[in-house]
This record gives sequence, structure tokens and C-alpha cells, in this order.
Amino acid sequence: MTTDQRAEVLIQALPYIKDYNGKIIVIKYGGNAMINADLKRAVMGDLLLLQLVGVKVVLVHGGGPEISDLLKKVGKKSEFIDGLRVTDGETAEIVQMVLAGKVGKSLVSLIQSIGGKAIGLCGMDGHMIEAVKMDEVHGYVGEITKVNTQPILDVLEMGYIPVISTVGCDNEGNAYNINADTAAAAIAAGLKAESLISMTDIRGILRDPADESTLIPKIAVSEAPQLIREGVISGGMIPKIECCIEAIRRGVHKVFILDGRVLHAILIECLTDQGMGTMFTN
Repeated sequence: MTTDQRAEVLIQALPYIKDYNGKIIVIKYGGNAMINADLKRAVMGDLLLLQLVGVKVVLVHGGGPEISDLLKKVGKKSEFIDGLRVTDGETAEIVQMVLAGKVGKSLVSLIQSIGGKAIGLCGMDGHMIEAVKMDEVHGYVGEITKVNTQPILDVLEMGYIPVISTVGCDNEGNAYNINADTAAAAIAAGLKAESLISMTDIRGILRDPADESTLIPKIAVSEAPQLIREGVISGGMIPKIECCIEAIRRGVHKVFILDGRVLHAILIECLTDQGMGTMFTN
């Protein structure tokens, strides 16, 4: 890029920076963007840049592959029902150890290594994510009953990026495995976030799954049920989209489904006219 082109990019980003300044964006992070080292570093760089221009960034992460790897090492088989990991007591401890320990702390370390400030939290800290057992079939998979946003707001106020592991708890101290999409939507709603960005392994919602040129750039919440009936939204995307819809209905202004495999996808979506994923609005 020439110097003039670089300047033009910054000028184009200016109105978006102004719109987002002082507002909260929640990023749900997982998939290939979390496994690939180059993509991971790029995502953390995007978050840091947004923070430096005045956006309050909250990172909510999963860690399914890492959990499965450790379960395999200790001789436990991963079992899923309706897309959710069956979680007995021992598995719940491993989930807590992997998410709040290995994965969360590695993301905090990476943000700090590129010049940012981050603090790792899990849903058990300050009773941030309160939950009850969803059902007996899934074991210690939690259904969220309450989100206490004060610990997150405190960390934001101190100038840090909160890195949140999706482990919940109840009043008896039991730990629950919380689906990351569900947790991110509930946290975004509780924070009255401007946007929720869900990073996935697809480009967005495609009218024809085999043709990426059929990307649907914008979907109103009222249109989603029809797209599900038509099979445009199907399989594992249905619960993700239901979380997007729930976030919008609870006050989040915009929800984006982005392809986490694309470098700087967050910046392209937030700070350019181009955009690149599917946006849900009310």
C-alpha cells in the first residue's frame, strides 16, 4: 500500500471508530481462529487495536478441542448430545482446569505479549455466571440463571481486556460447563453491548451452503424462523443463531457471524464499509 492508501484506510475507519468509541463489544472466540497460531495472534491484535481507539472489548472463549484432548489423555471418551458435551463430575473439573487455566491464561499472555493488558476471569469469579443443571442427561452442563456483570465492568474500568472462560457455578459451589455461544449472548445482553461478534468456521449464513457467493449480509430477527424452516439455517448453526436472536431481543444492537479463518475479520467488519459476515438486527 502507498502512504496515501494507508491514510485513506484510516479516514474510512474514522466514522466507525467514532460510533464505537466508549461502547462495549463482546467477542465470542473459538474454532480454527483459536487453533491456528497466526490467526490467534491476529485476533488478539485486532482486539488490542479496538481497545486503543476507545472500544471496550470483552473476550468470551471456548476450548472444546483442548478439553477433548485432555479427556483423551486421561482415558475418558468425549460424548455429545444435541451438540453439547456430556459432563460428569470429573469432566466438569477438567473443563474448569482447561478453560480457566490453560486456554484462558494463554490468551491473556498473548494479549500482553503484543502490548495489551488483559485479566482472565471465569464465570465462577464473583458469581459472574450463575447456573443450574440443564438436565440429568447432560450432567453438569449449566443453564444460565443470572449474569453478574460487575466483575467485567470493574476490569474494563481499570483499562484491561476481560478474557472470560465459560464455567458457571451454583450457590453450592458446583461448577458447570456452559456453552460458549450461550454465555457470550447472555454476557452481551447483561452488559447492554453495542455488538456481539461470533467467530465461526464459515463465512456467514449462506443461502446455498455450497456457494459462498450466496452470503446473506443482513438478517432481521423476524426473518430467522423462516430461514430455519427453509433449511438455510440448519444443524449446528441453529443453536448459534438462536443465541444471536436472544441477544438482539435482550437489547444488543447488532450481532455478527464472522469467518474466524480470515485475517483481521473483526476489523474488516467493525471499521470498514465492506463488512464480511452476516449481521443480525432487530
